[in-house]
Amino acid sequence: MSRAQTGRIVAVTPNPALDMTWHVDGLSVGESHRVGPARVRAGGKGLNVARVAAQQGADVVAVTTCGGSTGAEFAAELAASGIPHVLVPVDPPTRRSVAIVDAATGDATVLNERGSDPGAAAWLALVAATTDAAAAAAVLVVSGSLPPGAPDAVVPELVGIAASRGIPSIVDTSGAPLLAAARAGATVLKPNRAELVEATGIDDPVAAARTLLEHGTRLVLLSLGAGGMLAVTADTEPLHARLPEVLAGNPTGAGDAAVAAASVLLACGVHDPASLLRAAVAWSAAAVLEPVAGEISPAHVEFAQRIDVFPLSKTFPMTEAR
Repeated sequence: MSRAQTGRIVAVTPNPALDMTWHVDGLSVGESHRVGPARVRAGGKGLNVARVAAQQGADVVAVTTCGGSTGAEFAAELAASGIPHVLVPVDPPTRRSVAIVDAATGDATVLNERGSDPGAAAWLALVAATTDAAAAAAVLVVSGSLPPGAPDAVVPELVGIAASRGIPSIVDTSGAPLLAAARAGATVLKPNRAELVEATGIDDPVAAARTLLEHGTRLVLLSLGAGGMLAVTADTEPLHARLPEVLAGNPTGAGDAAVAAASVLLACGVHDPASLLRAAVAWSAAAVLEPVAGEISPAHVEFAQRIDVFPLSKTFPMTEAR
């Protein structure tokens, strides 16, 4: 896919992190492990989305904050990556995220610092930087958590930037901000099952997704982990897609790859839920095969050819995807 084929994707990360990933032959809780150097990179969910989309040839601009000594390391790595970006300076240090990947099982243990509220002026600056970056955008992505104390209005204001320009928005977050994004009219929401339950209090995934649709979003792409993904809209039966096999690897960036897939297709003018779902599952699966978040394997092409999209009523019972 060439850059000429896609409009610009602006990916906003409200709570970035300096990601550190270690791989161990086998993780034993309470024991000491010798490991090689950590893979360190500028991270956070929106940055992972930007990396994957750029890897696939999309025109991307990442917008985020940075501060303190970790922020300096974050900024240096991001500059070296070649990803076009806009950084808003803040006083609190950029948080850290640690992933320990067990090569024997494929499981990843992740420790995420919560981050710190950078203050009202910094939020205004982030919204202003996003407004400027979105002037030539085709899609706006808002991805990741918000630090404790962040204003309730941040996510709706970011979604409003897209709405004011008549472009689609994708939001991948959790809790109250997920509901706020739906009420603000985000085009696509991409929670996982736990995040959906947290936000709505409803255990049934389809009923919970429909609650977000009632609030104002148009499409819910619901991650089910190894169970694949659902696409839920207001006027059609939910669709389900998954690979026929479960992949071993590092799943920490799988959801971000799904968002990247949806954003790239939307930037190309593709809005069909089945097409978005197929690409999201294929890219998500391909991310599991890579050692760090923010990359996908070329296998996504072959995966997309093997993924079938069916009405949910014709696939496996939902209890198998828990």
